[in-house]
Amino acid sequence: MTKAQAKAEIERLRKEINEHNYRYYVLAQPTISDYEFDQLMKRLKNLEVQFPEFITPDSPTQRVGGEPLKEFATVVHEVPMLSLDNTYSYDELREFDERVRKVVPKPSYLVQQKIDGVAVSLRYENYRFVLGATRGDGIRGDDITQNLKTIGSVPLRLRKEIAGFESFEVRGEVYLPRKEFARLNEEREEEGLPVFANPRNAAAGTLKLLDPKQVAARRLDLFVHTVPVRPTQKLVRDTETLEILTELGFKVAPESRLFPDIEQVIRYCQEWEPNRHRLAYDVDGMVVKVDRYSDREELGATEKSPRWAVAFKYPPEEKETVVRRIYVNVGRLGTVTPVAEMDPVFLSGTTVTHSTLHNMDEVERLDIREGDTVVVHKAGEIIPQVLRVVKEKRPKNARKFRMPENCPVCGTRLFKEADEVAWRCVNASCPAQLVARLLHFGSRQAMDIQGLGLKLAEQLVKTGLVRDFADLYELTKEQLVELERMGEKSAENLLRAIEASKARPFSRLLFGLGIRHIGIHAARLLAQHFGSMAALIRADRDEIAQVPGVGPAVAESLKNFLADKENRELLERLKRAGLKLEEAAALGPKPLAGKKFVLTGTLERFSREEATEKILALGGTVSSSVSKKTDFVVVGRDPGSKFDRARALRVKTIDEAEFLKLLGM
Repeated sequence: MTKAQAKAEIERLRKEINEHNYRYYVLAQPTISDYEFDQLMKRLKNLEVQFPEFITPDSPTQRVGGEPLKEFATVVHEVPMLSLDNTYSYDELREFDERVRKVVPKPSYLVQQKIDGVAVSLRYENYRFVLGATRGDGIRGDDITQNLKTIGSVPLRLRKEIAGFESFEVRGEVYLPRKEFARLNEEREEEGLPVFANPRNAAAGTLKLLDPKQVAARRLDLFVHTVPVRPTQKLVRDTETLEILTELGFKVAPESRLFPDIEQVIRYCQEWEPNRHRLAYDVDGMVVKVDRYSDREELGATEKSPRWAVAFKYPPEEKETVVRRIYVNVGRLGTVTPVAEMDPVFLSGTTVTHSTLHNMDEVERLDIREGDTVVVHKAGEIIPQVLRVVKEKRPKNARKFRMPENCPVCGTRLFKEADEVAWRCVNASCPAQLVARLLHFGSRQAMDIQGLGLKLAEQLVKTGLVRDFADLYELTKEQLVELERMGEKSAENLLRAIEASKARPFSRLLFGLGIRHIGIHAARLLAQHFGSMAALIRADRDEIAQVPGVGPAVAESLKNFLADKENRELLERLKRAGLKLEEAAALGPKPLAGKKFVLTGTLERFSREEATEKILALGGTVSSSVSKKTDFVVVGRDPGSKFDRARALRVKTIDEAEFLKLLGM
């Protein structure tokens, strides 16, 4: 392929991918499968690797890339980002209308949902996204361009080139969808981290992260709603501009409607008050704007707010109820969470009877007791949350809650790590955790038991066939064929996969046990350093913490796990079943000691995990990112951006043949 052909193909692929992104993120009407989309992206990445001179900042491959930022640069807004005056009653909306009509006798009003998110501005030059910023103090904000690039609904290049929109600024709200808010808080609670109070706080916290890869994992979204300066004098109304923004590829604030008078505006606001609870995002009110640009210019602005727009805020939905008892729930990863059981109360469209109290710090902060009257609401319109205790209604017999010493499900003693708020059950066989633990144990990076999926794991636990990992190795064909959707062939395949898992190295087993803080990399380091589970059991916390790349958090978590009697009995049963509790290569020669490797692309001889294990066994280390300290970048078929970065930093790259020589193969 010539350079000219490559450039044309790259441009074609980018245009096609951008159009599919628009259909997926903006229209919610995808026309191809995820697999087909991934193949287009793979083709584009490969061409950009072969012809790096054609990589541009607006390429779909550049949404997440580069090293984490050290700090955000400051951006001065060309047009100040003013805030809106708030109104809280329909009479106040009528007063706003009276003020407008003193200057503009016959206004028309554009009404938009007030998305409860974080205000941002996006700057486009030559039809390409070049700068994104937070509101800040209205005059200056933070440059969050890289973080905004991770949002799929932000067009990096506009779909069309429309006169007047070559260079312009558009403003909107970054928000976290409710389902993502629930997912994020669940993950943070399991990790023992503080949960976010609401989706807006979560979105704001996410935009402050300095690593765009972490931002991408939070799955933010954005609606645009305003162009602060009309791009062309031919545009007379804001509604016309919004139509063009949609054509250009933006996700415009939904349900925007135009009304000729304030009474119709009020009826529209009334209509949405109960209906907003069914949306996939938080709406805390409606924004009412004068539609014609000439009318806006007549009305002007105060120092802080435009006179041509106002925000109508819905009252927060909060209700009182009584806490009947406080108990603990054991999560799928062992986190023990206090939960308040309350008198039923109808809130945001559903009846609420329970509310998580997250952790003991939150229980103490609220000073919540059994028998208390509390005020509750729904965080993100999803998660019931106790806002405060009505102390003046506290009965004399209100009882304080104390965290139990033992797991209420399996009876194992609970642990709390020194720097965390969460209490945990570390029993790998705890019934409350077993399904999730089985899935992790059988995952590809752990014991790689093909066929052990969610439905089967649930059946194995429900029927009592599996009460811990060791029970997997005692299953029979006769037992398995009795399960739903499990014929003789499926049973035989599963038993073969279980038998094959016995050959996995000790590091994979250590990872598969699901010990907190021990990912596959830490498991490999521990297995290489200590060589066996017996040596790990003998080692004290300090010995483990001093292993390079491990640290005190891993050491404490591991020793807590090994201190549990049931866990030690489980390890003995796994050993008797034939699993490897020793690392065969741990005591061998270390010719790669001190060498740092990065892997990119597909190798013929090994999977990524197998290649990593080979390097670690010979004393080397493996990193996920290329830096000047990297010694070798191993380049396989279809390498990614790491190959590019290695060439830019002049880091030595080697192909698979050279890699095999280093391994002595």
